[in-house]
Amino acid sequence: MGKWIPSTEYINSKKEELKKEVIGLKEKYGRAPSLSVVLIGDNKASQSYVKRKEKFAKEIGMNAETLKFDYMNEKELLELINKLNRRGDVDGFIIQLPLPKDINVNNIIEAISPEKDVDGFHPYNLGKLFRGEDALFPCTPSGIVNFLKFHKFELTGKNAVIVGRSNLVGKPLAILLLKENMTITITHSKTKNLQEITSQADFLFAAAGRPLMITKDYVKEGAVVIDVGVNALDDEKIIRKELSSLPEKIKSFEKRGYVLVGDVHPEVINKASYLTPVPGGIGPITVLTLIENTIKAFKKLKA
Repeated sequence: MGKWIPSTEYINSKKEELKKEVIGLKEKYGRAPSLSVVLIGDNKASQSYVKRKEKFAKEIGMNAETLKFDYMNEKELLELINKLNRRGDVDGFIIQLPLPKDINVNNIIEAISPEKDVDGFHPYNLGKLFRGEDALFPCTPSGIVNFLKFHKFELTGKNAVIVGRSNLVGKPLAILLLKENMTITITHSKTKNLQEITSQADFLFAAAGRPLMITKDYVKEGAVVIDVGVNALDDEKIIRKELSSLPEKIKSFEKRGYVLVGDVHPEVINKASYLTPVPGGIGPITVLTLIENTIKAFKKLKA
């Protein structure tokens, strides 16, 4: 049986480092770095995620604000972005996704100043990533690589398979892993013989957004498995069948009417050497990296 590798140790270690850094920046420049988050609508998952971001920022002494709106059209949102781009007291900001369906997400991302794009989604920052130059990188992929380094995993020469090809995780993660001299395979919904490919991976990254899709048959014996997915599963039959060995998950479902699961089935722990849990795995690392990006943006703006 393998080991669960939650992010707690990594988060706590980095949090103390960031607290000290923020104190030093405040003494040097007269104020702490500042993060703004724009939240539109009543998506419960987004609301919870935004609260964690603001809470984390304030815990290490940063300034943080959440700008909440019941609704906003694309023109209004672009006007708000222009204001945030110009605000001298905002070092970084994000537009929390998903957005209302009538808003073009690409237009919104491209309107954000690359220097304040702490999500790392702007084409300028992604282009810098592709060229191997320093920039604000997407939070989840960047956090994953830092997490693996923290735990001193040997990456050079290893086979990495990514399940998922999104611009937010799959593609930038591939570039960052290439920088670590890994051999990369990206798979997706149209990949033939997916199981055959994933079972060759020394490191398997599941980021497809499909609950419990990666079972033990997809995993090489002794592989390191990183579960990026966070899915709210509310099908009682599936929950009781697939998660019967995890009473804490059943209790969570009975209390809330849903349970959070990853893209990886918990049974994989019996075959992998290491597996990140959901919750308590990659999600908090994404929040941490957002804060790190904001501090990085602050220092660049002050340079």
